[in-house]
Amino acid sequence: MQVQVNTDNDTNGSAALVERVQEKVEGQLGRFAQHLTRVEVHINDVNADKGGTDKRCMIEARPSNTKPMAVTHEAETVKQALAGALQKAARQLDNALGKRMDRKGGESIRTAELSE
Repeated sequence: MQVQVNTDNDTNGSAALVERVQEKVEGQLGRFAQHLTRVEVHINDVNADKGGTDKRCMIEARPSNTKPMAVTHEAETVKQALAGALQKAARQLDNALGKRMDRKGGESIRTAELSE
């Protein structure tokens, strides 16, 4: 699973921030690594010096053989925005990949090995 981090000019996109974001993404979404080709994280400053919900984190997960999935979370800090977006992404991936891999709790005839 490749993790790509993008920031805007107003957000401090230092190497340390990028590394921390990559670690958080791998920690939260690592269990889906075999199903994901790439995860893109976009961190933006929404309203500059105006206050309120200032930071936005958008996570786009790209599962193999299906459409990309995207979630967004806005908060006062980058840390809070990232945590909220990661929770949403994990929940969405659980739902989407769970339906794809689990067939009513039992093995599918398509994935069960034939015994001879």
